[in-house]
Amino acid sequence: MQEIFSPNMLKTYEKCPKKYFFKYIKGLQMPVDDDIFTLGKNIHALASYYLKGENIDKMEKSLEHKEAELWKYLKGVNYFKFNTVNTEYNLSVKIGNNFFGGRLDALVENNGHYYILDYKTGSAPKNAQYDYQTMIYMLCVNKFFKTENVTFVYIDLKNKCEVSTILTKELIEEYENALVKISDKIIRGDFLPSKKDCKHCEYGKICYEKLLD
Repeated sequence: MQEIFSPNMLKTYEKCPKKYFFKYIKGLQMPVDDDIFTLGKNIHALASYYLKGENIDKMEKSLEHKEAELWKYLKGVNYFKFNTVNTEYNLSVKIGNNFFGGRLDALVENNGHYYILDYKTGSAPKNAQYDYQTMIYMLCVNKFFKTENVTFVYIDLKNKCEVSTILTKELIEEYENALVKISDKIIRGDFLPSKKDCKHCEYGKICYEKLLD
């Protein structure tokens, strides 16, 4: 059976296979606070229009204070001066027997080198080089554009900094092996709960009830 895995799916599975089961196999969606998502959507939309060369004057004037502060920093990053390849860009890649993919915030190019930009209204991942988003998106660009000249850049709007990873042949091999390993576990149906953070899990109650059955 062929599956398509996103970075969020793999992150969920790594955190707790049982949570993955409830969310992606059973399709159970739990309510969450969407304020941070609304902020992120507004910034992403603004960046997309800007990189595509659209007139965003009216949008900029309508920004709230926090949005305006984040946008000012993002608009000033050096990568926004590069050539825009695409924004909100859907790409996928086949590794082993499965497909992996997602939507890149932006892909820009400078002197033959591709830069994947990912805006974070929260903080950048602690181990950015081995984050599943880094792995999947870099392999997507590597395979689709047939180049190793790829850098992934997390633009951390919360801390006003940038965290980058440059693709290498060694990383390509590591990434492919890691994706095959975790996807094989999912395909095999290994969904035992990790029991690491059950108290703060939105599926905690139903998970506990299932364990009592």
